[in-house]
Amino acid sequence: MAVPPNNSRIARFGVFELDLNSGELRKSGVRLRLQGQPIQVLTLLLERAGDVVTREELRQTLWASDTFVDFDHSLNTAINRVRETLGDSASSPRFVETLARRGYRFIAPVQIAAPAPPVADNSPVDTPAPTPSAVPLHPDLEVPIPHRGLTRGLFALIQVMYLCFYLAALFRLLEVQRIADSSLPPWSATILLAAVMITAGVGIPLRCYLISAVGFDHQRLGEKFRQMFPVVLALDQLWAIAPFLLMEKIGLGAAFAVSAALLYLPFSERTLIRMAYHQPR
Repeated sequence: MAVPPNNSRIARFGVFELDLNSGELRKSGVRLRLQGQPIQVLTLLLERAGDVVTREELRQTLWASDTFVDFDHSLNTAINRVRETLGDSASSPRFVETLARRGYRFIAPVQIAAPAPPVADNSPVDTPAPTPSAVPLHPDLEVPIPHRGLTRGLFALIQVMYLCFYLAALFRLLEVQRIADSSLPPWSATILLAAVMITAGVGIPLRCYLISAVGFDHQRLGEKFRQMFPVVLALDQLWAIAPFLLMEKIGLGAAFAVSAALLYLPFSERTLIRMAYHQPR
């Protein structure tokens, strides 16, 4: 199907725009009631913006030679109607300037959009890409708010991982003691073994609580986690050195890399909780 060409020319100035072909004047998208001679006067001034349009030129363009009217009164009325619609004034003009005994000049910057080129019958019409809908942002983190199921699931997986750490260390406590005795002085090995037992004893009920809270979607979990975050941070930072106990098997580089990742993990837990349990503003 042939698409009719769009021959409209739009003159834009300030918050106003005028369709030079149809004579429709709009302010911020709202159509204004300006018709007849006033809109014809405004159209001519816009088409020659910056130039002086004499009163004689206006008379010849808008009034036929055989029309008998009070030209001066009619033109003054049309100019005053234009100024009233635009919120302009003769004493301090922003749009229409009066030049005594000469005419008028449109003094505001004007942009005139050229008509779009006609589309041939056999030419494909480009369809503008849909504008993506605005994605709500987190009020504090300034990132798109993800699905709560995703953030809660990731948080729960981290708790399960730590729970597995604790249980594996307690189930293989003798192996932990052997590694500590082979690489540390006796007193340091004893302290390390005690630290593993105490932190695992604290961490197991803590992780069980967090898993159940996020699983049942406890609505005050965000507030609760903020209160217990110093304990979680200290606990996780202590367990971040655990990979060095496996250094004989995985090597120093791998142990260091895993330890660095574990050092960051408590902060990712806090971010996930803030995403899942943010308070809309």
